[in-house]
Amino acid sequence: TPVAEWRQEDPGTMPSGDVYGGGAPTGIAYYENGALGKKHRGMLLSCEPARNTVFGYLPVVEGAGFKLERFNFLTTNTEEEFDGADFTGGFRDRTKDSKVLFRPSDVAVGPDGAVYVTDWYDARVGGHGDLDDTLSGAIYRVAPKGFKPKVPDFNTSSTAGLVAGLKSSAVNVRATAARALREQGEGAVNEVKNLLDSNNPYHRARAVWVLADLGDAGLKQVRRQLRSDDEQMRIVAYRALRRQGKGLIRLSKRMAKDPSPAVRREVALAMRDIPFARAKDVLVAVARGYDGSDRYYLEALGTGATGKESQLYDVLATELGSQDSVNWSPSFANIAWRLHPAQSADDFTQRALAEGLSEGERKAALVALAYAGSKDAVHGIVEAASKSSGMVQAHAVWWLLNRKGSVWADYNLDAALKEKGIYDPEKVEVVGMQVPPSPESKLPPIEDILKLKGDADKGKLLATACYMCHKIGENGVDYGPDITAFARAQTSEVVLRSLIDPSAEISHGYNGSVVTTKDKVVVHGRVLSNSNPVIVQSQGGVMQMIPKNKVESVKGLRRSLMLSAEQLGMDAQALADVLAYLNTL
Repeated sequence: TPVAEWRQEDPGTMPSGDVYGGGAPTGIAYYENGALGKKHRGMLLSCEPARNTVFGYLPVVEGAGFKLERFNFLTTNTEEEFDGADFTGGFRDRTKDSKVLFRPSDVAVGPDGAVYVTDWYDARVGGHGDLDDTLSGAIYRVAPKGFKPKVPDFNTSSTAGLVAGLKSSAVNVRATAARALREQGEGAVNEVKNLLDSNNPYHRARAVWVLADLGDAGLKQVRRQLRSDDEQMRIVAYRALRRQGKGLIRLSKRMAKDPSPAVRREVALAMRDIPFARAKDVLVAVARGYDGSDRYYLEALGTGATGKESQLYDVLATELGSQDSVNWSPSFANIAWRLHPAQSADDFTQRALAEGLSEGERKAALVALAYAGSKDAVHGIVEAASKSSGMVQAHAVWWLLNRKGSVWADYNLDAALKEKGIYDPEKVEVVGMQVPPSPESKLPPIEDILKLKGDADKGKLLATACYMCHKIGENGVDYGPDITAFARAQTSEVVLRSLIDPSAEISHGYNGSVVTTKDKVVVHGRVLSNSNPVIVQSQGGVMQMIPKNKVESVKGLRRSLMLSAEQLGMDAQALADVLAYLNTL
């Protein structure tokens, strides 16, 4: 999936903040203050040369993590016709003033408060396909109209001057000022603490970091911030005190009960290198505060439990779990999934086989078993593969075939797979499955379809045709991209284009393949594994396991695996109805 191409969201992996598809991210900077004003305060800037864009984000605290909504801070390619990295097709009209030649490679905030962006000016990303003999680039300054650059002067020989430097928009300037202030010791406390009254939260945070290194008087000021109404200030104060290394457990026991999940996240992370005997009460308190859905919080708890997962699991199973794992609360089920110690194998096997649980819960149990990786855990996956059906069975089989010849080679899975009737290469019969190419569209232009009034109820009925390959909410097959997420993230024009001409832009991670056997049987689908056997998933989610010695070739399909709207019998009005329904998701 697109998410997996970026970072598979398995236990031990922090969720991606923004999954935007193909690209080649490079420079990144955080704008805390400067010439752009309060509106842009706290803006994250990320260079994306493959997309000819500098992305901007204004992170919003959401539980223990952040919500990132992307916008184009600086771009030459508003039409989003990309070329150069991870894109099907490509933009070919590459003249010297082409929109795809803006390749922002780095971004920084200057001491004058302006944002500076460096540009490669290259024909491609990777390998620097230059068009000019001089290998030239450019540096762009982004500032308000009428801006006159001026680097503020500050007196490095006085405390007041260094405090002024601490307020600089440039990270190198304020780092220099902070280092000099630390050298002054307690004598700098009175002037540095004045920054705690600033209306800029980043100025206040910088003061906290410096005060923590200014002796007992400075630490007293930092401890006061633990009572701040601003959760981010409490986090900064906790981090600064943690770095001092004194009284960490006592402080953490107190902060583990903080009302903010973001603060408790920090407390959990601080326990990573602390022995279980000392960290136990803190980790249990953090676990009790988990709401059952916040992945950032869950990953922080798991990170804090590093090296002590087994001990924490036993304690939490008694305090938060249940004798019957099928009846676990969602919060404890997720915690157990993240910890997945060896002794959880029986519990997760029971959950993987429980038909009363949702498909997602059963698949999560399989992931936990796979990550536990013990002999008992792997045998639990064998049981699920032999006794389950549908996507749960397919998921179990995938794990077994994917790892039987590598990390699970010592478990002699070939014999178990044959004995259970899961996979015997001698008995495989390959069934041909091909997707016909889309005919040339006879539908009216997209702008005309957008003018039609759609009926969401009719669209919901028509959209059931998509269930064969896509998930919409809880319905459908996990084969193509999840339509619910896609519809929420894309414009109506993009959604219609994908329905009318699926091959125009193929979602990253969903490229099709053509598997041809030596008997000339042809299978179109997504190759999930190209080892032995070759695992290919086709329309309807049908999975086939083809022994490698029966495969003649595996090649790219070079078009979408998805049937077009017209192949599904949809006319312009039907598309308007489907779009109306998707807009309700």
